[in-house]
Amino acid sequence: RLPTEMEWMYAAQGGHLSGDYIYSGSNDLDAVGWYSGNASETSLAGLKQANELGIFDMSGNLWEFCWDNYHHEYPAEESQDPSGPESGFFRAMRGGSYSTDASNCTVSRRFYTSPTLSADSHGFRVVRKY
Repeated sequence: RLPTEMEWMYAAQGGHLSGDYIYSGSNDLDAVGWYSGNASETSLAGLKQANELGIFDMSGNLWEFCWDNYHHEYPAEESQDPSGPESGFFRAMRGGSYSTDASNCTVSRRFYTSPTLSADSHGFRVVRKY
């Protein structure tokens, strides 16, 4: 399945090993991601430095769809792994892409689009629950 936004964020931040970086695994986007400053198309995964959990390409390369329907704000109440609204037209996306500037590739940046929209800058990663 797709990760929830919070699962994606946890993985991108390096879990409990987080170095509190701006991007996934570094404060230097050139070290960890493909974006408009160093790429003109998608790149093979794993060519840049991994984050603290050994996960590659969570900043830049492709915007990644999340399971959650998009809402402009996170839930106000504190909860573990909140999962967005029950319904909605748009899906949350994370990570930025090769065609965006560095500000869109930060771990905290959120975006949304229709899940039916196809673009070469959109992709996904899957989560396997044990």
